[in-house]
Order: sequence, then structure tokens, then C-alpha cells
Amino acid sequence: MSIYERIESLIKSKAMTKKEFCKELGISTGNLGDWKRGKSSPGTNKLIDIAAYFDVSLDWLMTGREREAVQVHEEREAYAADEPDWIRLSSRLTEREKAFIQEYLEFTEYRRKLKRMGGK
Repeated sequence: MSIYERIESLIKSKAMTKKEFCKELGISTGNLGDWKRGKSSPGTNKLIDIAAYFDVSLDWLMTGREREAVQVHEEREAYAADEPDWIRLSSRLTEREKAFIQEYLEFTEYRRKLKRMGGK
């Protein structure tokens, strides 16, 4: 199932029209048609908006799969006290992984703002 097909199924699940969906999220019907035909894909910010609107994960919207919860049990090694773990770990990431984490952090902040404003 493509991103467009997942978006279409979400629209149907809310019993709304594609026109209503486009109006709600500020998407032109032409762009939606381009997504359907595979001429273009929604940008990152639009995917974040769509995921937040339908209260689904960005992972599911992009891939059709939820990220599996992984339980990690490990003994903590002795690290330099002045270097938090996340800094040490982030230095090992690829640029693509860093970009994904950045998008996720922005998505999380966006959802927090929505909740504070009385949204989902």
C-alpha cells in the first residue's frame, strides 16, 4: 500500500471527502491528484500534519508498519561524565538517521503544541 493509499484509507475512515480533507489540511486538490498518480509525494511537513491530524504514527503513514517496541537491557558502561549518552550515540548516526530523528523530534513538538491548544 502506498502513502497515498494509506492517506485515502484515513480519509474514508473519517467519513470525509477528499475535498474536505484538502481544505482541512491546506492541500490543493491538484497536489492530492499528483500524489495519487505518483507524480509527486507529500513533503515531510505535510506528512507530519497528516499524521497528527489522523492521530497515526509517522512510521505507519510512511511505511505502513508501526515501529516495533524494543526492550533493551544492557549494563551501563562508564562514560565520561560530561558527555550525555545521546550525544555519544548521535555521533555514530548516518546523516539519514539524524534527519529522521530531527523529523521525529519536530513531529513530537508539533503534537505537544496541538495538545496544549486543545487538539488531539
